[in-house]
Amino acid sequence: MAVEFLAHERIWFEKFKYDEAERRYYEQMNGPLGGSSQQQQENGASTILRDIARARENIQKSLAGSASTTSSGPGDQNELLSRISHLEVENQNLRSVVADLQMAIFKLESRLNALEKSTSHQPSPVPPTQKVEPFSVPSKKVELPSASPAKKAEPAAAEENDDNDIDLFGSDDEEEDQEAAKVREERLRQYAEKKAKKPGLIAKSSILLDVKPWDDETDMAKMEECVRSVQMDGLVWGASKLVPVGYGIKKLQIQCVVEDDKVGTDILEEEITKFEDYVQSVDIAAFNKI
Repeated sequence: MAVEFLAHERIWFEKFKYDEAERRYYEQMNGPLGGSSQQQQENGASTILRDIARARENIQKSLAGSASTTSSGPGDQNELLSRISHLEVENQNLRSVVADLQMAIFKLESRLNALEKSTSHQPSPVPPTQKVEPFSVPSKKVELPSASPAKKAEPAAAEENDDNDIDLFGSDDEEEDQEAAKVREERLRQYAEKKAKKPGLIAKSSILLDVKPWDDETDMAKMEECVRSVQMDGLVWGASKLVPVGYGIKKLQIQCVVEDDKVGTDILEEEITKFEDYVQSVDIAAFNKI
């Protein structure tokens, strides 16, 4: 009964064979599991050994360096001492130079102060830009006349005056003076005649007038005729034109030349504004001297 029951049950009696076959397959693919772990252990040991060897080398190098420094210590100390002594000497030299410079600056400041004080007391100092060159003046001895030479000179001067008073040819000198006076008068008369004949400079001006009418119905031709009818001595009329002002109104712009001594602008405006039927106002647009 038991055998028959087991015969009908589905039991895997050969599973170990399949497990063994699977293990072999994976070992062939990836290698045995035990070998890989052992190889990893060997690799870790080798890295540790390499680290230990490196540490030993570093220790030996450090020991060798300390020994070399201890062996070269006295020479380096001597070199440092020599350099320090050299720097101290240079420092002392620099201090002496600085002290000399300070003394020189102090002397210069004292001299400048003294010069400023002396120039401040002087009433008229020489400007700094002015160059004063010395020049030599020949020395002359000035002798003051004594009383006796003065007394001697007075009689001599009196004698000379007496000699001058004696005029042997007095009539001739008077005639010469009269002739010189006549010549001078003649020359003055001729100069006055030439100056009178010479024409003087006449001052003239050019004036531009704006003559405005009352409205647009004003006869502009008649207004211009009235303006040109103003005649004076020293007045000359020139060109004219009509200039639009606005709203159909035009103004007369006329030019004239006047002599300043004979014709004035006020008189000219008064004469033009007398034509009340045509002229509203007169303005000076331009005024130029000729």
